[in-house]
Amino acid sequence: MSYPRGITRREALGGAAALGIGVGLGHVRGSLGGGRGSGSSRPISGAASFTPVPFHGLHQAGIATPSQDYLCFGAFDLTAQDAQELRSLLEEWTAAAVAMTAGQLYQPTPQEEDQPPEDTGEALEAGPSHLTITFGLGPGVFGLPGLFSRRPAELRPLPAFPGDSLEASRSGGDLCVQACAEDPQVAFHAIHVLSRLAAGTAVPRWSQLGFGRTSSTSTSQKTPRNLMGFKDGTANIRAEESAAMERFVWVGRGDGTAWMNGGTYLIVRRIRILFDVWDTTTLEGQEQVIGRYKVSGAPLGERGEFDPIDLDATSNGEPLIPANAHIRLASPQYNEGQRILRRGYSYSEGIEAGTGDLDAGLFFVAFQRSPSRQFIPIQRRLASSDALNRTTLHTSSAIFACPPGAEPGGFVGEGLFA
Repeated sequence: MSYPRGITRREALGGAAALGIGVGLGHVRGSLGGGRGSGSSRPISGAASFTPVPFHGLHQAGIATPSQDYLCFGAFDLTAQDAQELRSLLEEWTAAAVAMTAGQLYQPTPQEEDQPPEDTGEALEAGPSHLTITFGLGPGVFGLPGLFSRRPAELRPLPAFPGDSLEASRSGGDLCVQACAEDPQVAFHAIHVLSRLAAGTAVPRWSQLGFGRTSSTSTSQKTPRNLMGFKDGTANIRAEESAAMERFVWVGRGDGTAWMNGGTYLIVRRIRILFDVWDTTTLEGQEQVIGRYKVSGAPLGERGEFDPIDLDATSNGEPLIPANAHIRLASPQYNEGQRILRRGYSYSEGIEAGTGDLDAGLFFVAFQRSPSRQFIPIQRRLASSDALNRTTLHTSSAIFACPPGAEPGGFVGEGLFA
């Protein structure tokens, strides 16, 4: 991580272009200007759209929370020179997140007519929309003076995997914010406000919009379909599986980094689908690649979506689920019993200039207790043998430590500075 010196506030604000959101929506009068003398966060009118998801708690929201339909993800590079600047940013980000997840404007100081509002205003009348905001710290944070010894051993840049075609400008980052909501504009608004508050301390590096969750994270949700048309996340951990959450998702007291107890590690990967290959693959061929029937979602050889996966089943001496099928290589049986909590989204960037190819696929989001024991060995197996590799391309990658949740009056990441 580099720490540019001499950066101006104007230059930092200009970095918001990396998120594709600009730095303001003009001077929003009326609703933003009313009650200027109070200097407090105010409820957004008409806020009947979904109930708020509590921000405070043992764990950050947006992890075990049932997946919403829309995502706005932002990664940032630090320009801060010391840990105190980072602390101040996390304090302000937490205060803003508390307001926005409650469906309120974030206006901590009285609004002056000759100054731009702190809250950019595009979520007015939208309500809470089940908004969750989740913060993460990248490996580069621990290059700040005084923080090197606080870096968790699990928080290391991901190794290169066979077949990766990563874009450096869309990978990595010192900080991340995951905003999920039932309204895409509410999720966008959260990243917009937080990127403006970061000016002078961090600049946007890259972002990703997502739609259509690709995994079920609660027993209350049906299994969704991904852009390949298959049900996705059938075998995912559900939040109601408390024992599995403790074993595979939440960092525990014996993991060696006390300030991360109750937190987790986030890995994101942007996986483009090569539709010119996938769309010309026969139905039987697609089912062999995945290891499930396309319509029912059942494992090959079974009848129901949730029927157990029988990796030993054969037909005419051949495995019913091929040796390179995705569900075989990703299954706990093949990975020393390890599981991860998936929380991904579909994405579409439109048509690629010059080729006419559709740039769309999966924005893979996964939470786990130990990347070294979970995602990394699983991905190595997939990268070397998965039949899906013929029809996908990994173009973006990052890892972050997500601290535990904050109590009222505290802030996310507070334990790092204790």
